[in-house]
Amino acid sequence: MKNKIKQEIQDSIKLKQAVEDVLLIKIEEAASLIVHCLKKGGKVAFCGNGGSAADAQHLAAELIGRFRKERASLPAIAFTTNTSILTAIGNDYGYDKVFSRQAEGLLNKGDILLGISTSGNSANVIQAFKVAKNKGAVSIALTGEGGGQMKDECDLLLAVPSKDTPRVQEAQIMIGHIICGLVEDACNQ
Repeated sequence: MKNKIKQEIQDSIKLKQAVEDVLLIKIEEAASLIVHCLKKGGKVAFCGNGGSAADAQHLAAELIGRFRKERASLPAIAFTTNTSILTAIGNDYGYDKVFSRQAEGLLNKGDILLGISTSGNSANVIQAFKVAKNKGAVSIALTGEGGGQMKDECDLLLAVPSKDTPRVQEAQIMIGHIICGLVEDACNQ
């Protein structure tokens, strides 16, 4: 078991080093887009499915509450949290529309929609990106290697260079935390 544990840790470290090599500038760009949005009075919306839904909620909470510093609350929402909305839209329109209907009602020009998907092929996130584009919101995709179909629908792609779902998810929450820290620093001045 010890060897397996060591291997898992080493695999995680190697991927995070690859993220640094490949995504450093794009992570900075994502944080800058979010800072610009918030300083102009906009908001950040997050969405994803399964573990990505949990990450969406987690990152929205970091902005609404606090990450590391005491500061004013930053406007953020996770489209994954209201079960009445999710089940009503899922029932009436289909699961592919659970995020796009919320984007239609809640996003404004200049807002940010950050969609999380390890495969990059989540149909409901893709639909939300299409609505975001029509509304003049900026879409950021946080995916695994290649970006899947989301790469063609987003304004900025952060594709973790791996297809190993657990490793991708670990890197995604690290990237999310880095972005939250950068945003918090810039919006706390």
